[in-house]
Amino acid sequence: MYNNNNIRFKSKTKLPRSIEPVGIIPRSIIRTLNRFLTQLFQNSNNLVIEEFRISRYQILVSLQSLLSLIFIPLIINFLAKTFILIPLTDYLWNKQQDDIFLNSYLEKEALTELQDFEEVLYFDYFLTPTRYETPNWATYETGFNALEFPVILKSQIQKKTLDLANNYNQKSIEALTNFFGDLITFGTLTLVIIILKPQIIIFKSFLVEFIYSLSDTLKSALLILSTNLLVGFHSPRGWELFLEFFLNRFGFPPNENFIFLFVATFPVLLDTIFKYWIFRYLNKISPSTVATYHAMIE
Repeated sequence: MYNNNNIRFKSKTKLPRSIEPVGIIPRSIIRTLNRFLTQLFQNSNNLVIEEFRISRYQILVSLQSLLSLIFIPLIINFLAKTFILIPLTDYLWNKQQDDIFLNSYLEKEALTELQDFEEVLYFDYFLTPTRYETPNWATYETGFNALEFPVILKSQIQKKTLDLANNYNQKSIEALTNFFGDLITFGTLTLVIIILKPQIIIFKSFLVEFIYSLSDTLKSALLILSTNLLVGFHSPRGWELFLEFFLNRFGFPPNENFIFLFVATFPVLLDTIFKYWIFRYLNKISPSTVATYHAMIE
């Protein structure tokens, strides 16, 4: 009996509705009108000042985050290379071992450069033999003849060999310092991102808001520019130059098979990711931008 009365009592009580009733006027218009009236009559100056302070704080934090992400890793890289990596690598490379070349690729490159120098030197000697003077240790009483020109040019070849040895020894040291310096830069950048995570979130929101504030035509133009640079018709040559620079920076040989394989697969993967992002996310966020983008590329 008690349970039945309790059930009847609960059935008579009205539970609050979680969904607001839909009126004739849309709620968005009502909220906009209320906001306009609030700014017009009630403390409008305070609201404007508060919005200005928030926007100024957002800009300052975003600028600080951007400068920190750019300059702190570069400064740490410069200081680490100048005061730690270069002196330490120079000491270990020149004092603790006898190798000049970091790998066989640098050795072959130096040998090819020396052979080219010898060919140019011999050819120039045959054209104008009077330009070359005999060193003191290679003078002859009877003068020159056709069989003595290698002796005359020997001093210049030896000088070129020493220059190449010094240059490629320095290249080996630079390759090692670049490798460890870039590792330090990457670690510093990761640490800065972790430490400045709240500021980076503000910077990200500011950047997204700035991009959304652009016109659809400008957003589509920037999207076309980025896709053409990365996966466009002329992008393979750019990727080849980038890979050659990357490999030469660390003293690795520019393997053509690896470069061709990378150029044949990576831009295709990026193009697929771009198209999926446009179809999956950008089409929901800004359909007008997608329509303008398709109209511009057609």
